[in-house]
Amino acid sequence: MVEDEVGVAMGVQSALEADGFSVDVANDGHDGWVMASTGAYDAIVLDLMLPTMNGYKVCAALRDAGDWTPILMLTAKAGEYDIAEGLETGADDYLTKPFSTVVLVARVKALVRRPRGGGPPAHTAGDLRLDPFAHRCWRGDTEVELTAREMDVLAHLLSRQGDVVSKVQLLDNVWGEDFEGDPNIVEVYVGRLRRKVDDAFGRHSIETVRGVGYRLRADDGTDPGAADAP
Repeated sequence: MVEDEVGVAMGVQSALEADGFSVDVANDGHDGWVMASTGAYDAIVLDLMLPTMNGYKVCAALRDAGDWTPILMLTAKAGEYDIAEGLETGADDYLTKPFSTVVLVARVKALVRRPRGGGPPAHTAGDLRLDPFAHRCWRGDTEVELTAREMDVLAHLLSRQGDVVSKVQLLDNVWGEDFEGDPNIVEVYVGRLRRKVDDAFGRHSIETVRGVGYRLRADDGTDPGAADAP
């Protein structure tokens, strides 16, 4: 956990440890970046406003170095642009201050719920290919960089390709049934996936089924008639 408010850090550390986690704490951004870069962690709880190096920079530096440890970003800025910036730098989830430690623990548990080690072969739909355990995605011969959460959303859509997947199903399977945040987070991530794996390649493989959910086409998504907003 990277948090400069000592009282907050101690409270969250106690709550996580009471739930069985082992927690290391850094009180400034640079120390947090060093610890995250040199340690092996299941998840990182990262404050946004930090001395020496803010949370945006810590997150971006880790992602640039190829470290895709799930990150839950804490922020006192509840504006949609602030949250979007955090997600764009590579954070997997966010929680606005003040927050409930019960909710934070639930969010962390959802982040680390993904299977570890091994796993099935890469998922494919047309020329879209995903290897979630190597954290790599390709559209044709071009590799596409995805955050851990984007990877999870795409993996679930690929596992149900051709079927309509509701927002509730995505929330339950990706964020966990105990997720208590804004359900519109699903739209944010579907929109980000579309920009990365569809729009950038002139494809339309992720479809919106109005009032129901989303469907990933099993072909290359080259039919322009399926474009839609999340």
